[in-house]
Amino acid sequence: MNAPATNLVPAVLPAQYRQRNVHFINGQAAEPASGEWFDAINPSTGQAFAQIAEGSAADVDRAVAAARAAFEGPWSKFTPAQRQRVLLKLADLLEAEFADIALVDTMEMGRPITPSRMVGDIIVRALRHHAGLATTIHGYTPGNSAPVDLTALVMREPVGVVGVIMPWNGPIFCAAWKCGPALAAGCTVVIKPSEHGSLTPLRFAELCMEAGFPAGVVNVVTGHGEVGAAISAHPDIDKITFTGSSATGQKIIAAAAPTVKKVTMELGGKSPNIIFADANLDVAVPMAASAIFNNSGQVCSAGSRIYVERSIHDEFIARMREFAQGMVVGHSLDPATQIGPIVSARQFERVCSYLDLGPQEGASVHLGGAPLTEGYMADGYYVAPTIFGQVQDAMRIAKEEIFGPVACVMPFDSFDEVIARANATRFGLAGAVWTRDIGKAMRAVKAIKAGTVWVNHYHTMDPAVPFGGYKLSGVGREGGFEHIESYLQTKSVWIRNDI
Repeated sequence: MNAPATNLVPAVLPAQYRQRNVHFINGQAAEPASGEWFDAINPSTGQAFAQIAEGSAADVDRAVAAARAAFEGPWSKFTPAQRQRVLLKLADLLEAEFADIALVDTMEMGRPITPSRMVGDIIVRALRHHAGLATTIHGYTPGNSAPVDLTALVMREPVGVVGVIMPWNGPIFCAAWKCGPALAAGCTVVIKPSEHGSLTPLRFAELCMEAGFPAGVVNVVTGHGEVGAAISAHPDIDKITFTGSSATGQKIIAAAAPTVKKVTMELGGKSPNIIFADANLDVAVPMAASAIFNNSGQVCSAGSRIYVERSIHDEFIARMREFAQGMVVGHSLDPATQIGPIVSARQFERVCSYLDLGPQEGASVHLGGAPLTEGYMADGYYVAPTIFGQVQDAMRIAKEEIFGPVACVMPFDSFDEVIARANATRFGLAGAVWTRDIGKAMRAVKAIKAGTVWVNHYHTMDPAVPFGGYKLSGVGREGGFEHIESYLQTKSVWIRNDI
C-alpha cells in the first residue's frame, strides 16, 4: 500500500544543523580546502535541502594531524575512567537530542522516520556498553620458560589514529557503533561519512566536544571517493574501519597495504534465509519480509535469498506476497511509512536495472518489479517491494548484492541440498534458519558459512555480540570484546629479576 501525499510532513532542519555544512577538524568548523560543495538530496523528494563541503587530500592531512596531536597529547592523559565518563556523557547527549537526529538521518538518506527513531535505543546502549569496556582493558603476566629469572608482561595499548569510512544506510548508527569502541580504547578518529549521510556524523563530532572530548579526538571530513582514498593510503593513519561494498573494501585494503594498516571490514552480503517445512509461518513470513524490505533492502545482512522447502513453497510465496502488499510504501517522513525511497538517483537506477534483469533471466514476478512513479513519488526514488519466483542460483539476481527491496524465493528438497546452495556464494555475512527441530537448526548453524546465523529470527544486533563476515563479507568483527580489541595493540615486556 502506498502512503497518500496528504500524509506528508514538511521537513525543516533543526536549529543545530546548517544549510551549509563544513568539515569538523580539531574541535571546530573547517572550510574545505577546495572551496567546493555538493548538495544533500532528500530521496523522498529528489530535492536539495543543504550543502556539504567537498573534501580533499589536503583536508584529510589537516584532520590526521589534529588526530595525531590529540592522540599523543591531551587524550593520552585521560584515564580509563575519564574516557568512560565522557562516553557516558556523549550517550546522554545523543539520547536527549535523538528526535532531531532521527529526523535529519531520515531527510538525508530516506530511512522511514519511525524506524529511524527506534534505532536510537541500540545506539545509546552501544555507547554505554563501550563506555563500560573502557575500564575493562587489561594485560596479563604469563608464565615463561626463559633460562634466567625473567618476568613477562603483556600490555594493551591503543592502536593510534583510526580512519572511519562509513556507509550511508545508517549514518548516526555507524558513527556511534564504530567510534565508541575506538574512543573507549584511547584512539582518535578521522571520520569520512558517506556523501548521502554526512549531517548527523558532523553533529556527532560536535556532541563529542560538548561531552568533554579534547579537540582533535573526533574529526570529520565530508566528501566523495577522494576523501576515502586519502584516508586509506595516509601514512599517519594506523587503522581503517570500513562498512560498505566488497568492491570498495578490496580497494581500501589495497591502499592500506603499503603501510600495513590494521583493517576491520564489514562488507556486502547475499544472505540465505532458509525456511523448512515445519517452520512457524505466522512468524517466518513477516520476518522474512522485514529481513529484505527493511530500510528498502539497503542492509548488508538483508535476507535476499529465501530458500523454502518445496512442500510449503507456494503457500509461503502467497503469504509473503499478501503481507508485503500490506506494507506502506511512502514518503520517509510519514510515520506510517514502512518502506521509504532508495537513497539516491544512482542507486535507484541500479536497483531498477535488476528489476528489468529478473524477467530477462527467466524469473517470475509475484509482486512489484517496477519503480513507483505516481503522484509525489515521481520526484523521489521509490521502488515497489519485489518478490521474484522461479529463480535459479546461477541468475545474477540470485548471485549479486542488489541492495534494494528485492527478494528471490527458491524451493529446495533436502537439508544437504539447501546448505550447499546457501554456501555457494562469494559472501558470508549472515543467514537464518526457520524450523521447530532444534537438532536440525543446530546442524544448519554449524554448516552455514556466515558470521551470524539467526534461528527462528532475523536482524537483531547487540553491542555485546560480535558481528562480521566470512569470505568477501569482511575481515574482523564489530561488537563484543572483539570490537574494542581491534583498536588495541599488544606489547610484550621482559623484566630481568636478578639484577
